Amino acid sequence: MTERIDDIDRIVEADTRRLVDIFKDLHRNPELGFQEVRTARTAAQALGNLGFTVTTGIGRTGVVSVLANGPGPVVMYRADMDALAVPETTGLDYASSNPALGHMCGHDAHVTWMLGLAKVLAETTDSWAGTAVLIGQPAEELITGAQAMIDAGLYDVAPRPDAFLALHTAPVPVGMVAAVGGERMAGTDQLDIVFHGVGGHGSMPQLALDPVLMAAQAVVQFQSIVSRAVAPSETAVLTVGSVQAGSTYNVIPDRALLKVNLRWFNPEVRETMLARIRAICTGIARSYGMPEDRLPEITMAGGATPLVNDTALTDRVATALGDLLGPDNVVRQLPALTGSEDCHLLKGPHVDVPLAYLLVGVADPQVYAKSAEKGQLFPYTPHSPDYMVDLSAIPLGTRIAARAMLELLTPSRF
Repeated sequence: MTERIDDIDRIVEADTRRLVDIFKDLHRNPELGFQEVRTARTAAQALGNLGFTVTTGIGRTGVVSVLANGPGPVVMYRADMDALAVPETTGLDYASSNPALGHMCGHDAHVTWMLGLAKVLAETTDSWAGTAVLIGQPAEELITGAQAMIDAGLYDVAPRPDAFLALHTAPVPVGMVAAVGGERMAGTDQLDIVFHGVGGHGSMPQLALDPVLMAAQAVVQFQSIVSRAVAPSETAVLTVGSVQAGSTYNVIPDRALLKVNLRWFNPEVRETMLARIRAICTGIARSYGMPEDRLPEITMAGGATPLVNDTALTDRVATALGDLLGPDNVVRQLPALTGSEDCHLLKGPHVDVPLAYLLVGVADPQVYAKSAEKGQLFPYTPHSPDYMVDLSAIPLGTRIAARAMLELLTPSRF
């Protein structure tokens, strides 16, 4: 055990400068979901140089790499690669070079950790056995990337895993990890809702049927769904994240688009929200006189079921990380989050594969302490313009990923 940790520490320490350079480069060059061409190329080249068999273009920009090291368990590891359409305000000297995009959820750290982990695996083949499958996943933010990789034939180039591991940044102090079994993250759905209307001149609204007003009424009525149709004991979130209609002041457009996001744990709650959304939209359109062939169109634009950690696998990883970080720095109990993920959809048809999804602290401990003194829960939150991964989290996150993977690539434990 101690020798394994010593090996990880030695390799990561020698590799830290390279990893920090990779992280800064990825951070400067963010790419949206399914556009991660440069990021995927960086990952594929680094993995190929370490001896992994690499396949690119799985799910458009996905990367699949395999390192076989004799008989033993197959362990899959996922790192998502996409950034967000959120302008960065951190002021870092390696901040995003694109004023419209930023890595404001830490996916640049995820990719870097995976590449550091790959180097540890390549240099310690005498201390583990089995097959490591490292995945660079596109479009996690769209909640469609994992399914795209399955649909594109992920398991034509990768073996079925015996265990599945994924890490995600969290705005808590560097050195802390949450490894908790059971239901961890909510299910989610993304809906595009198009209201049709009859366009016209803004000065003669009586000659038009205004889809902007229909959409606005829907936004307001949606707020009654969670408060009046979902039991108070259930968890549900409905967010209208975008309203798009028209292009100028005095023209009533002929369509309006709402982008709606749902979060849920109970599938019955999901069905209730979807049914109420349909009823509200249809009812509003009919009340404005829209014919049956021009009622609102609702398109499901991606989604995922709740993420559930396998308790036994997660406890095993948590114990191993306790040896690395100290048991007090591994959180074993935490309420489920209404955030969502799609990494577990990478299981595809192998739904019984156990998953351990970990949250890894990336905030400067002093910055976190100051925010706590002010009564703030976090110094910043994912998807905010000031979200920041402290550079000390790059080598430590790599050590965490490596320790967890080497624990699972121990044949006698499966």
